[in-house]
Amino acid sequence: MKNQLQWRTQQNNESLIVELMGEFTRDTLLPLWNQRDSFLHPEANQHIYWDLKHLVKIDSAGFTLLTELLHHYQKRHSNCVINAPEKLKALADLFDLSDWFSQFIYCERKKNDGIENN
Repeated sequence: MKNQLQWRTQQNNESLIVELMGEFTRDTLLPLWNQRDSFLHPEANQHIYWDLKHLVKIDSAGFTLLTELLHHYQKRHSNCVINAPEKLKALADLFDLSDWFSQFIYCERKKNDGIENN
């Protein structure tokens, strides 16, 4: 049985966290795309975190949508990916986007370094 894509958001004054869960594939991404305007309303000063910890599968279509979302929101908000699965990094390599994608992964390392130092 297919593990549908689900998402939830958490918001405070400084950040909007979008947690994606399940399968992020060609067969499951359309509801996210169609409903993105209903839950993606970051304030001007908010940082967007895309938490991928609970993704069980991602394909090239899911990767493409994620890169589109990162690119779109990058214009007005800082945003980054946390808990990026290795498959996502492999897709970035496959599409020769590792350098571009690393700017979004970097904040994950920076955030984790800050947590470890506290």
